Amino acid sequence: MESSPELSQDAPREPILTLPGALTAYVLLLAVIHLRVLLPPELENWTVDAFGFIPKRYDSTLLAVAFPGGAGAKIWSFVTYSLLHANLSHLGFNVLWLLPFGSALARRFGALRFFAFMAVTAAAGALAHLVTHEHAVAPMIGASASVSGTMAAAIRFAFVRGSFLSFSRGDADVAARVPALSLMRALRNTRVLGFLAVWFGVNIIFGIGSISIGADGASVAWQAHIGGFFAGLVLFSLFDPVPRPAVRAADASSTDVVE
Repeated sequence: MESSPELSQDAPREPILTLPGALTAYVLLLAVIHLRVLLPPELENWTVDAFGFIPKRYDSTLLAVAFPGGAGAKIWSFVTYSLLHANLSHLGFNVLWLLPFGSALARRFGALRFFAFMAVTAAAGALAHLVTHEHAVAPMIGASASVSGTMAAAIRFAFVRGSFLSFSRGDADVAARVPALSLMRALRNTRVLGFLAVWFGVNIIFGIGSISIGADGASVAWQAHIGGFFAGLVLFSLFDPVPRPAVRAADASSTDVVE
């Protein structure tokens, strides 16, 4: 009986809510940057124009038009726009969706890979917005493209046996590091396909209905969401440090999805 306290002390215990350090740092960064709304209006507007993504900035037909941020903004705004948000509801909505998928991805990738992944998916979202809004003057802001990228990347392993969306998951760290599906196997997986159908359906509704968000009525940049999502889905393997074991064809169907 005397050994019971020692056994209870040695037993692993996991807090109910835990966030990996990389995701915590990213969310705190978004929150601190959002304090820009406390700046005087003219300075706050300059910040959005200098660090938001403005497609018109890349229009070669313009003559002597000075956009805030100068030539440097043509480079950094591909990423910095994703760190700005229109209001608290915009920020809160993105963080809410980021927590489950971003948490699993940050645990799997580690800090450096996670931050690089967020930057790459943000740039992919900006590129998709540029292609579809070539002459737009309004700045695009928000982390939605990167959040979409984390969702796409996470579904490459989320439904695998033992992962965080399976029915037999382990602890958070183990669940985040199960071997992922290849892209082709993921696209044949019924749960992944169901997730894709719902996600693209919601974004198509946003696009067709021109749905607005937030108190300012800012429209949803759904093309950027798709750009970030596509990049996350396709480029996941370039960032993933967890090796995928070779699976025999006869065993493939039994290892894709739990139950």
